[in-house]
Amino acid sequence: MLLAVDVGNSNTSIGLFDREQHLQFLASLDTDSRKTADQISVDLMNLFTLYRYDYRQVTGAILCNVVPPLNFMMEKALTRLLGKPPMVVGPGVKTGLNIRLTVQTQVGADIVADAVAALERFQPPIITIDMGTATTVGVISEGRTYEGGMLLPGVNVSLEALSRRAAQLPDISLQHPKTLIGKNTEDCMRSGIVYGTAGMLDGIIDRIREEFPGREVSVVATGGNAPVILRYCRNRIVYDKYLLMNGLWSIYQKNC
Repeated sequence: MLLAVDVGNSNTSIGLFDREQHLQFLASLDTDSRKTADQISVDLMNLFTLYRYDYRQVTGAILCNVVPPLNFMMEKALTRLLGKPPMVVGPGVKTGLNIRLTVQTQVGADIVADAVAALERFQPPIITIDMGTATTVGVISEGRTYEGGMLLPGVNVSLEALSRRAAQLPDISLQHPKTLIGKNTEDCMRSGIVYGTAGMLDGIIDRIREEFPGREVSVVATGGNAPVILRYCRNRIVYDKYLLMNGLWSIYQKNC
């Protein structure tokens, strides 16, 4: 079995695959850069116990990390738990992508995994959208070429900024707005964030499509905030909850 770990800024996702690429479980933990390797190992062991799997049956692990302070501790924890170091998505790992960035090492490991998985499902050109702490947009063209993309504030980041910087605006959770035009402060905030983000994504998608005239552009999205926002987008966007995890599986197989 393969253990796939994605360390994000807010949450760490842990997925367990069998040999047929069937996801046995997908769990989420808070990302905490203060944790020691022992604490991380205990967290992972508890997850295996919770989902009734034996970590000793894991034959390999792959790590995708966008929080540099956690690199050492996470690798140490996985090595201690599994008896061998994980494969780390980064320079030197085969992905099958041609990355057209000025500094190739600046592309996030999560963005790479999303792109690899998207190419397994769709023909380029492809737009990938990952809606986590930040909203990342990637563009993949012919020849498995990652052209670049955009980085935008995540939905929750925008909500927190509103409540912190405006004295009379409360803290609210991300939910579906009741109506387009809000009738109270909370409804106005929710409507603004949800419809505003949806409109922003629609505008970005339309502009990227203009870069590929006469060609069908596929759009796939993932991330915890995506289900709420995509409902209000006017463009057709495929939601794939397991996009990043499937990308890690593919990268691992390319490097076995």
